[in-house]
Amino acid sequence: TIASIETDHGLVPETSGEEILSYVPQAREICDIQVKQILNLDSTNLQPEHWLKIVEEIKKNYEDYDGFVITHGTDTMAYTASALSYLIQNPGKPIILTGAQKPISAPITDARKNLIDSIRFAVKEGVKGVHIVFDGKVIVGTRAKKVCAKSYNAFESINYPYIAVIQDGMVIRYMPTTPHKYRVRFYHGMKNSIYVLKLIPGMKSDILSYIFKDYDCIVIESFGVGGMPQSIVHEFYEQMEEWKEKGKLVVMTTQVVNEGSNMTVYEVGQKVKQDFDLIESYDMTLEATITKMMWLMSLPNMSYDDIK
Repeated sequence: TIASIETDHGLVPETSGEEILSYVPQAREICDIQVKQILNLDSTNLQPEHWLKIVEEIKKNYEDYDGFVITHGTDTMAYTASALSYLIQNPGKPIILTGAQKPISAPITDARKNLIDSIRFAVKEGVKGVHIVFDGKVIVGTRAKKVCAKSYNAFESINYPYIAVIQDGMVIRYMPTTPHKYRVRFYHGMKNSIYVLKLIPGMKSDILSYIFKDYDCIVIESFGVGGMPQSIVHEFYEQMEEWKEKGKLVVMTTQVVNEGSNMTVYEVGQKVKQDFDLIESYDMTLEATITKMMWLMSLPNMSYDDIK
């Protein structure tokens, strides 16, 4: 949205990086900024290969800059923030994502504030790692989730505090900076053979055989703290017994946004978890769970226990 313009067919991302920056001239008073445009697409069309392209660009320029600000569509920004968190590990520099709910060229927009806030946070001493800066809030990349489709307060930090807030141009930190101990490491693979199965009352079990056959990892969004409905448990057992030995992975998570899963609480969850030593995502966001599994599955010689 931040780079979009109005057309007869709806909003289309056609604003260049230099044009975006021209709407916040005060940014050049904060730091020396150079613009590199590597993509210009609606974030709905984002694919794992685009994450890898972003990583390659940051790796190529890593030693030449003190930090990076990425303007991004809001719809898949949480996925990108999570993906970059796994693909760029131990960065000693800030990698900040931001965007907007209204185009930066609109008379009334959140884009200019979000962009200038991102730059202010990026130049702050001690800032490092992947974060989303949006609506005055700073969110760890693996904890962000889009929770509002239209409102300016589009993102929340799930099961983790906000790192900082930005008010009237001032950065107020809630979480202290930590020393940078390790050298940055870049990864260059994402295996996207992954399917998210959302459980619903009345779901038929025959879908399981198709998914197990065609995907290497299934993320099951269960109810509450996690469990398997009796109506599909028999088929699930049959499929797991057939496919687990062939390297297929199942991760149990929850449809509930806050407080995470715990399959040991109820009988409907405890037995199936114990019988198959299931991987569970606990308090991770769905976006972080998906992108972490994509990254893990791309690594060589990873055993089930390594992944778990």
